[in-house]
Amino acid sequence: MSATSLKDPRRYFESIGTERSATAASPPVCLYLEITNRCNLLCDTCPRTFEELEPPADMSWSLFTRIVDQIPDIGRVVLHGVGEPMLVRDLPRMIRYLKDRGTYVLFNTNGTLLQPKKFQALIDTGLDELRVSLDAADRASYLRVRGKDFFNRIVRDVGKFTAFQRETGATTPRVSLWLTGLKETVDQLPDFVRLAATMGVTEVHLQRLVFDEAGFGLARPEFSLFEQTREDEAVAIEAAQAIGRELGVTLDASGATEPGLSLKRQADDKPWATCRRPWSLMYFTAHGRALPCCIAPFSARGYENYTLGDATQDSLRDIWNSPAYKDFRSNLLGDAPPLPCQNCGLRWSL
Repeated sequence: MSATSLKDPRRYFESIGTERSATAASPPVCLYLEITNRCNLLCDTCPRTFEELEPPADMSWSLFTRIVDQIPDIGRVVLHGVGEPMLVRDLPRMIRYLKDRGTYVLFNTNGTLLQPKKFQALIDTGLDELRVSLDAADRASYLRVRGKDFFNRIVRDVGKFTAFQRETGATTPRVSLWLTGLKETVDQLPDFVRLAATMGVTEVHLQRLVFDEAGFGLARPEFSLFEQTREDEAVAIEAAQAIGRELGVTLDASGATEPGLSLKRQADDKPWATCRRPWSLMYFTAHGRALPCCIAPFSARGYENYTLGDATQDSLRDIWNSPAYKDFRSNLLGDAPPLPCQNCGLRWSL
């Protein structure tokens, strides 16, 4: 798989192919490794704020290498899950370990720990992408969504990081800013694009809110733009796009679709029908539990309901085409998909 396809979501998913059955014919091309489930924020859109999904832990070096070494030619690795990756002491070592084998590596961060003393070390790892989830354009809104008052620090330090990159000629990691599409904050999108420009960030993503039907905090259907985009919200999106063109900031939705399109359910009444994740990637929690994808923890309660294997006990080869995985794929191909998939779709998140 080419480097271009690994960083371009459209080409990445196109490269996976269309053949799907209960058995995966090829090994995964991407790994999501939740290198920690610890976090220093209390986001009102995150399940870990409201319940303990698993005991707090960082993924051990031995478990990390046990997983990675079983797919030595893995194309893409995402080093985040429900925690903050920059809390992990072994993070730079993990990135270098993957980059030494030519893997495309990225992670999402809340940006609170991106301190100047870490800039050069982070660049030196060879990290390809650094995605910063900010979720608001002002301090008060940030506090409401993210639970702690770190807004000014993040804006300052991300700005310093991009300036440091320009000064040193560093072309990686590619820095992007992310905002979850909430009714409370979508009107801030034009200001969010302006803010990105002042921070030296040239790429902004509007990400869909993932929720289950019971909901928690702000992760409830009534706060989502899903299928409910009002005219004023559409105007905000269009205004943000126009501002982005003026300031040299690209605005995309998660899944690299047009922002307005991403907020709508696909025309098909089976929004899960085009998903390729169970045929293309594996997700492992900090404890080695295999889950279907990164969205599952946000869209359904109880890991026991959709655990597909245990990397501390079984090989990835055995997990990948285990009875649990085959059943999951079979159900996804039918009219009654697994619970985490029922309100999902290909463009929810990358």
